Amino acid sequence: MGSATLGGSVEIVPQAARLAELAVEKGASTILTPVAARRQLNELPDDIWTKVNIEFYRDPADAIFKALED
Repeated sequence: MGSATLGGSVEIVPQAARLAELAVEKGASTILTPVAARRQLNELPDDIWTKVNIEFYRDPADAIFKALED
């Protein structure tokens, strides 16, 4: 989730908890999201936490590295 600029900054993820819920409803098993969104994800219901693996990245390079690991 989220976007990055060409300059290398990570954009704020609006409604991160809702986006995570939608991803799980659509069948996602892993979500890659910026670490800055972690507080928003505290709003996730318990049943969503048991259905998804959430991985965090700190910058665009880290996101690419994590995405390529899978």
